[in-house]
Amino acid sequence: MVEMKDVCVTYATGVDALHNVNLKINDGDFAFVVGPSGAGKSTLIKLILKEIDPTSGSVYVNGYHLNRLRRRKIPALRRTIGFVFQDFRLIPSMTVYDNIAFGLKLKKLPKDVIDEKVRHVLDVVDLEGFERRRVHTLSGGQQQRVAIARAIVNEPEILLLDEPLGALDYKMRKEMQLELKLMHEQLGITFIFVTHDQEEALTMSDKIVVMSNGEIQQVG
Repeated sequence: MVEMKDVCVTYATGVDALHNVNLKINDGDFAFVVGPSGAGKSTLIKLILKEIDPTSGSVYVNGYHLNRLRRRKIPALRRTIGFVFQDFRLIPSMTVYDNIAFGLKLKKLPKDVIDEKVRHVLDVVDLEGFERRRVHTLSGGQQQRVAIARAIVNEPEILLLDEPLGALDYKMRKEMQLELKLMHEQLGITFIFVTHDQEEALTMSDKIVVMSNGEIQQVG
């Protein structure tokens, strides 16, 4: 699903964000990218989303050779990727249903198709019956489930999660770790989870990528 070969990224400021990175994440992996601030985790995510290009080396995502990907094909790449932000980025004035359906409505899908897809993901994230609730009335854990539902309703082949549990309290974080593991098993798609929490990675992952100072130290 994701492969990087001898990838280096040097920003205009002269900062070497990634140095000689070689990485392979397979279809269906639950992979964690672990490391302290400045390790290069965010740069890795930006490469996958093609927000930036490598200074050297090659990046492949779901069959796309990103070095050769033309700008008009970037939307097609991103349709295969779901992204869950740390701060969820929900629209507080909307209901749970409308937040999840937002992207589908932009695609102008038929109403019955949208309804079927939204109700399916509500079942996956265990939020049946919450359709008409405003998101600002939900708990942190429930809001996170809405954010995940919004990402997976488009049926991505890769789900990127950028420290999505960081804003939750300890008890809720533990509960969501189990929920995410169950979702991964149910959906069967590739999860790439960015965190600095080693315990979280050891609890949930089947592959861990350890980064430091722009380099991959270990993969296992």
